[in-house]
Amino acid sequence: MIYCAECLQPDTRPNTKFIKGICPACNYNNSLKLVDWDRRNNELREIVDFGKKNKQGAYDCIIGVSGGKDSTRQALFVKEHLKMHPLLICLSPPPQEVTNRGVENLSNLINHGFDCISINPAPETWKKLMHISFYKYLNPFKSTELALFSSVPRFAITYQIPLIWWGENSALQVGESSVMGKSGADGNNLRNMNTLNRGDISWITENGFQENEIIQYRFPSVDEVKMAGLRTIFLGYFWKDWSLINNGNYSALRGLDVRNNKPWEMGDHVGVMALDEDWTPMNQMLKYFKFGFGRTTEYVNDDIRNGNITREEGIEIVELYDGKCSEEFIKSFCDFIQINLDEFWRVVEEKGLNTNLFEIESTGQYKRKFKVGIGL
Repeated sequence: MIYCAECLQPDTRPNTKFIKGICPACNYNNSLKLVDWDRRNNELREIVDFGKKNKQGAYDCIIGVSGGKDSTRQALFVKEHLKMHPLLICLSPPPQEVTNRGVENLSNLINHGFDCISINPAPETWKKLMHISFYKYLNPFKSTELALFSSVPRFAITYQIPLIWWGENSALQVGESSVMGKSGADGNNLRNMNTLNRGDISWITENGFQENEIIQYRFPSVDEVKMAGLRTIFLGYFWKDWSLINNGNYSALRGLDVRNNKPWEMGDHVGVMALDEDWTPMNQMLKYFKFGFGRTTEYVNDDIRNGNITREEGIEIVELYDGKCSEEFIKSFCDFIQINLDEFWRVVEEKGLNTNLFEIESTGQYKRKFKVGIGL
């Protein structure tokens, strides 16, 4: 395990490669100083014109939303600044998972003047797939992210909407190189991201699910996208100030309700992410046990790159909060997929705990072998 020399990104992140000790996200952030923003804005105008000229109905673009910080800022930017007419698509978790905060935040976004279609996959299928994802990948959100990412292009094709706006280019702004397309704005390789695995759902079908049960989990094929003439564009590529906290601050000023949990309850000292449900802190904890970094590291890296804190200050914050999660959130998840806490921790230790990075002290208690900012 090696850390980036500038931020606290470890090289254990899937599909990332450092160049001369610097992570892709820091290299990209440093390159922003040299960007010709007038030229990039012209590129954005060409994309907007494409959407407006190729629309077949009322909508010239489509945006996947939860009502959270990123989707709120994106939707308002597209509507108010780009003067487009987007259709919003929200893939909603089942009632057992979604929070009142999430419902209110989506309502807040719609009240800004948007048409929105909400999709609610069958809760029983959702639960079974979360169960499978947890046991097979130690990532219960693998199936739900398939549905989240697949629903938007599926509706774009169905409604003959030519343009999808997505948020960050994770190849540039996080370091997941497999997503990189023909340019920094091109999102048509989104299917290659680690969680989506090129849209491969054989791990679902081999568990006996019928086609009519999993249509929302099937990412459109390359041929389907080409036949529809569909373009997916990373909107964050065109913003100088794209960041987790900037997006959170902007959206909070437009009515977003943020978390008030304690940082050590959710491994999140800011509280502007995953507002529509409470199991993401648990999933970020699992990511931490697999790769040695979680949500706090993501926030801190943004702050370091933007000059808000030093790397040393970031280390202190990460050591305090990264990988933390309240037993309340863990138990709620366990109740949903119908396992007990002992079984949860057994699966963690047998399926995904990275014993190169952690040593077991007792059930659910794992000690870091690495030093934050230095590595092993």
